[in-house]
Amino acid sequence: MLHSSRMTNSWLFWSLLSALFAGATAILAKAGVAGVDSNLATAVRTTVVCVLAWLIALVLNPISAVGGISRRTWAFLALSGVATALSWVCYFRALQLGPASKVAPVDKLSVVFVLVFAALFLGEALTWKTALGGGLIFAGAIVLALK
Repeated sequence: MLHSSRMTNSWLFWSLLSALFAGATAILAKAGVAGVDSNLATAVRTTVVCVLAWLIALVLNPISAVGGISRRTWAFLALSGVATALSWVCYFRALQLGPASKVAPVDKLSVVFVLVFAALFLGEALTWKTALGGGLIFAGAIVLALK
């Protein structure tokens, strides 16, 4: 078993927590979007995310750290924020229209897009294992969406 400090510094540990919270997000969002416009629901959720993210960031970093962020980093983070906002708007609309058990697996096709984008734009290796794993994720999402 991993030592706890080693585990909390592991990408796998944080990835599994992310997956756990993402799973909870789908169920909570599906319940929360009932009877309200999906865009309004997204705005409420995003406000909570924004406040919590700033609280965590400011507890762990001095406010002066914001000034040390480069323009290039600001640009990429802003573009990432736009992509996140558009993803969430689409996700909440999909949850409003369909069952969470079908919407969430299709949303996880984002993993396949990440594999392709990482190879194209970040120069990460697209090996046969990566392609096989991506293919299995793709197939699994389709099977779950068509059930």
